[in-house]
Amino acid sequence: MLKLLLLLSLTEICAAQNDITLSVFTVTSKSMTVQWSGHSGASSYKITATAKNSPERPVFAQFGSNTVMGSVNSLSPNTMYTMQVEAMDNALNVLSSAETEETTAPEVPAIDQAYSKKSDSITVEFSEVSGATGYILRAESETEDFFEETLVTSSPGTVLQLQPFTDYALSVMSVNSGGRSQPSHPVQIRTVVVAPELNTSSPSNGTIHVTWSPVEHAVLYTLCIIQQGSDSRLKLNRTEPTVTFDDLEPGTTYCIKGTAWDSDGRPGDDLTACQITRPPSPDTVHVMLTQGRALGMTVYWEFVQGAEMYTAFSSNGQNCTSAADSYCIIAPLHCGQNHSVFVTAENQAGPSDPSVPEDFITFPCPPERIWVEEHEAGSCWVAWSSVPLVEYYMAFIKRDDGAEELCNTTRTTCQFHCMCGYTYLTTVFAYNPSGSSPQGDVLNYTTIPCCPEDVSVELVSTETLEIMWSSVRGAELYETTAEQTDDVIHCNDTAPVCALSDLRCNTMYSIVVTPCSELRGCNHTCKPHTHETAPCSPEILNVTQTSSTTARVLFTDPNTPNTTYTVSATGRTDTHTCHSQSTFCELTQLPCGTTYEVVVVATTAIGQSLPSYSVPLETGPCCPTTLHVEQVTQAMTNVTWSPGRGARSYVTALTSPRGHAKCHTLDTHCMMGCITCGTNYSVALEAISSTGHKSHCSYNGFSSSACCPTSVKLYRMVNSSLRVYWRSSGPPPTHNHTVDLYGTGSNYTCIPVPWSSFCDVQEVMCGDVYTVVVAPVGQDGNKVSFCPRRMYSVSCSGSNVGMVIYRGKRSLD
Repeated sequence: MLKLLLLLSLTEICAAQNDITLSVFTVTSKSMTVQWSGHSGASSYKITATAKNSPERPVFAQFGSNTVMGSVNSLSPNTMYTMQVEAMDNALNVLSSAETEETTAPEVPAIDQAYSKKSDSITVEFSEVSGATGYILRAESETEDFFEETLVTSSPGTVLQLQPFTDYALSVMSVNSGGRSQPSHPVQIRTVVVAPELNTSSPSNGTIHVTWSPVEHAVLYTLCIIQQGSDSRLKLNRTEPTVTFDDLEPGTTYCIKGTAWDSDGRPGDDLTACQITRPPSPDTVHVMLTQGRALGMTVYWEFVQGAEMYTAFSSNGQNCTSAADSYCIIAPLHCGQNHSVFVTAENQAGPSDPSVPEDFITFPCPPERIWVEEHEAGSCWVAWSSVPLVEYYMAFIKRDDGAEELCNTTRTTCQFHCMCGYTYLTTVFAYNPSGSSPQGDVLNYTTIPCCPEDVSVELVSTETLEIMWSSVRGAELYETTAEQTDDVIHCNDTAPVCALSDLRCNTMYSIVVTPCSELRGCNHTCKPHTHETAPCSPEILNVTQTSSTTARVLFTDPNTPNTTYTVSATGRTDTHTCHSQSTFCELTQLPCGTTYEVVVVATTAIGQSLPSYSVPLETGPCCPTTLHVEQVTQAMTNVTWSPGRGARSYVTALTSPRGHAKCHTLDTHCMMGCITCGTNYSVALEAISSTGHKSHCSYNGFSSSACCPTSVKLYRMVNSSLRVYWRSSGPPPTHNHTVDLYGTGSNYTCIPVPWSSFCDVQEVMCGDVYTVVVAPVGQDGNKVSFCPRRMYSVSCSGSNVGMVIYRGKRSLD
C-alpha cells in the first residue's frame, strides 16, 4: 500500500514538473532577466544560471510566490548560460521546473574619441569587444528633444540627421545574439556649423564675384579658388559674406570651396561652387555676302576659349547665333543699307565684350521706276530712276521670241533696237562691291502692231466684202473699216478675217485693216485697199400677161450704165428667162396653168446683185382636153371632163334657145338639171385658177333625148289582147316609140306604127301584174331608158283577159 502511494505521488510530481514555462526577457553583459508562468501551490521560485562549457559556479536567485519575473546578476559577458526555474513549496520540495538557454551581452565598449566634421553628423571612435556582432551608437540632445540609436558593425561609427552647432551626449553599446550591453560612459560633442551657400558670377572675362548668406554661429569664412586643370590655388579669409577674384583667365572654369568657422575655431562644412569666367572678345571678324533663297551676309570669326555660343549683331537690329560653327548668317538683308557688325562670345557666365565692329554695305536696291520711250519706229530707249550706293547698272532687254540685248552703263538710260509687233521684257540691276541688287520690276513693253501685207478683199455677197489677211505680230484685235464719202463701216475681231456687211450696193469702198493691241492701241499707218460692191437689186414694177404664152415685166434701173438685167420666171418644173439693158423684158412661150416666181437680177463686171423681190406670175389654167355629156333623166344630165392644169374650179354651161343650165364646181364632173328634152345645146366650160385667173373653153354641142310620152294607159281588147295608148310630148314627133310589158310570168314588146300613139299587144296572159313602159327610140336605134313605168293588174274572165286595173306609177328602177 505504501508502495502504491509512493508510486502515485511520483506520478503526480512528474506531471507537475511539466506544467511551468520559462523564457528570457532581456540580457546585459553581466545579468539576465527571465519570466515564467506561475504554478499553483508554489510558495517560492528559484532561478539558477549555469555557465555552459565553463567551470565557473552557478549563480541563483530566490523569489516569492507572487513573482513571475526576476534577474540573475554577476554573470560573465558573452557567455552561454542554462537558465532554470523551480517552483517549490514551503518544504522546499520542487513542484515543477523548466529550462532555457541564452547568451549574455558582450562587454561594454569604451569611447576613444568623438568629433563632428559635418554639421549634420558626429563620428565616434570606440574600442571593439569580443563576441560583439555589432554596436549601437546612441545620441541624445541636452534638451532631450532628440534621441537616436544607430546600428554599426565596427568602429568608427557615425550618427546622422543631427542639427548643426548643437550639443549631443554620445554613448556606445555592444550587441550579440543575446542582446545589447549597458551604454558606455557618455561623451559631450557639439556639431559644427553649416557651409556657406556660395553664389558665383563672372562680371567680366577676368573676374569672379562670390556672395553668400551669413551662416549662424560662424565668425570667419575661408574661400579657396582653384583653376580647373591647374594646381594653382588661392585661399582667402573673410568675415564679410562677399569676395571678388581678379586677374583670372577668360573663358576658364574655377572652383571655389567655402568653409565657415565657429567661435571655437572649428571649421564647418565645406561647399564647392564652380564658375566659368566670361569668354574673351572674338577677333578677326569678317563679313561676306551670301547667296541663297534669301540674300544674307555671312559673319566669320575665330573661336575663343570657353565660348559656348557666338552671336553676331548688326547695327540695324538683326542678329544670328552659332554654337558649333565659326560663322552665322544674318538674313534677310535689305538693299541699300550700311551695316556695322560685331560679334560676342557667350558661355554660362554671360556674353563677352563685343568685338571690333566691321562695316558692311549691302547690295543696292533695284530702280523703283522703269519706262521705255519710242522716239521713232525701231528705236527705243529704256530709262530708270537713279539708286544710291551704285557703281553701275546693267539693263536686260528680252524679246518675246527669245532674242536678248544687254546694256552696261553708269547712266540711267540705254538705247535698244525695237521692232513692231514684239513684246520686250526689260529689267535693270544695280551693282556695287557687295553684288547685284535684287530683281526689280520687269517692264512689259509692247511695240505697235505690224500692218498686214497680204490683205485680200473678196465680194461674198452683194453687200458684203470678206477681207482676209495673215496674222501679224503684236496684234490682239483687228479693226477693219470700209469708208465711202461720209459712210464708215466698222468690224472688230481677233481673227485675221472680217466680213463687212450692210454696205451700199454698186459703191466703191476704201478698205483699211488696222491692227490693235491692248497695251499700245492701234496702228493707223496701214495702207488702204479699194473694192466695189455688187450692183443694187432692181424692183419689179409690174408683170402683165400680154397673151396666153407671153408676159411683160417692167422694173427699175438703180445702177450705173452698162448693167445687164436678167428676168427669171421659175416654176416647179421649168424656168424662163430674158435679158435686157433697159427697164423692161418680155417672157415668151409660157405654158398654160403654171405659176412662176418672177425676179430680176442686175449684173456688172463686179458681180450680181441680190434678186429683186419676187412677183408671182400665173398663166391662165389649161382647158380640159376631154368633156362628155350624159343624160341621166329627161330633165337632168351628168357632165364629166378631164382635169385642167392650173384650174381649181370649173363653170360648165349648156345653152340653147329654149333655155340654159350652169354648174360651178371644184370637181371634174357636174350634175345639171333643167334640161329640155329634144333640144340642141351648145357646151362651154370656164377653167378658174385658185387666184381667179380664167380660161374659156368651147366644146361640141349636145342634143337632149326625145321627150317621154305622157298619159300612158292600158285597155283590154278582144281575143286576150291589150292596147297601150300614150300621148306624145315635146316638139312634133320625128321618132318612133317602143312599148314593153313586164310581168311575173312573161314579158311582151310592141312596136307601134311610126308616129302613132298606141300599140296592141296580142295573146297576153291574164291573172298577172304588168309594168308598162313607153319610150321613144332615137335615130341611133336606142330607146330612152328613163321614161316612167305604170303598173296594171290584168284579171281573167274565163280563159280570156278580164278587167284591167291601174295599180300606180313609179320611176325607172
